[in-house]
Order: sequence, then C-alpha cells, then structure tokens
Amino acid sequence: MKYILFDIDDTLFPSSEFSTLARKNAINAMIGMGMLGDSGTLMARLAMIIEKKGSNYGRHFDDLCRQAGVKEPARYTAAAIAAYHDTKTAIQPFPKVPLTLLRLKEAGYRLYVATNGNAVKQWDKLIRLRLALYFDAVFVSEEMGRSKSPAFYRKVLKTLGARADECMMVGDREDADISPAKKVGITTVRVLAGKHSGVPTQADHTVKDISGLFRILEQL
Repeated sequence: MKYILFDIDDTLFPSSEFSTLARKNAINAMIGMGMLGDSGTLMARLAMIIEKKGSNYGRHFDDLCRQAGVKEPARYTAAAIAAYHDTKTAIQPFPKVPLTLLRLKEAGYRLYVATNGNAVKQWDKLIRLRLALYFDAVFVSEEMGRSKSPAFYRKVLKTLGARADECMMVGDREDADISPAKKVGITTVRVLAGKHSGVPTQADHTVKDISGLFRILEQL
C-alpha cells in the first residue's frame, strides 16, 4: 500500500455537528435582526431548501427569506452569513487526525484528499483545519469534472500513475467513498462517524476514527 485517499466531512472533522451548529447560529442571527418566526420552524425550512438545492448551493438564506415573505432580505441574509462564517473559525479536526496523518507521512505513505463539492469550499475546510499541508494533492469533483464514481477513482489512479491495489480510500459515505472505489479495486475503509454511520457497509475494513488505519495497514 502506497497511496491513501481521504474524504473530508465526518472523516477528518465532525462535519455533521459543525453544519448543525452553524445553521442554528445563522437562524438565531436572523431572528436577532428582527426576522419573524421561531428557530425550529426556520431550521426546518432551511433543511428542506438544503435537501432540494444541495449543500453547495450559494443562496440558501435568500431562499429562506423569500419563503418567509421578507420584502427586504439583505440584512437577514447578511446576519446569517456572518454567523455561519463566524462558526467556521471554531472548526477542529477529530482529536486523533493530525497525529495520525503525521505518522502516516513519516511512515512513507503518500496522502491525498478525494472529495465531492466546490473546490474553494473544500480547500477552505482543509486550511481552517490546518491539515492542508499533510496532503500531496487534493482531488475535488468540481475540478475532476465528475462526482465520486468509478470514473472519478479511475481518473485519480491515472493521475497518480498508480494501480488500484496500491491505493486505499478512507471515508464515511458508502455511496461516495466505499462503493465506487471498491468497484475499481481500491481497498476501502469506512469511518463509522457522523450522520451516515448507521448505513450498512460493504467496505473491506471499518474504523471508528482514522487512527485505526495502522492496525489495518499492518495486516496488508
């Protein structure tokens, strides 16, 4: 095993917890600016917008204001965005992540990120988490021209000049991290964390956090 690919959300940091807190803070900021409605109702509406438009859509709060019948939404949208980004400053990786990445680098493994989403947003996470410099390259679906799929992983292998049996994919999602990587012959490790932790898995291995990789690597 030479190359290890990592997802970001709920693999390197508790994304599900952060997203919930950031959205709650954003809603409370909107209410604090005078927007009518209770926190629970507005959170439910926001969740429906995110489910429909996707997390990378850039106008969630504008749509929320529109649904609420707000005639002058700028102040509320600005308050929400400010609160959301203020919450970002507090994000931290899972406790064992930095040391694990350092030890893997010292052991000679080449480390990469393979993730879906907007490239700037994914880099923003890695930089805020202070993890960016651990990785030799970052593969983001936006720049790869396709979401995580067998074709995505085949393109990663081609870019690295690597064989599938030399690579490991580590992530929390069965549909994006495990199933498509496994289809091209990459060894898969499912991190049982976050909102997808209860989904059944066909991964080759499972861990509670990425520090469990050492046990797996010793067996390969």
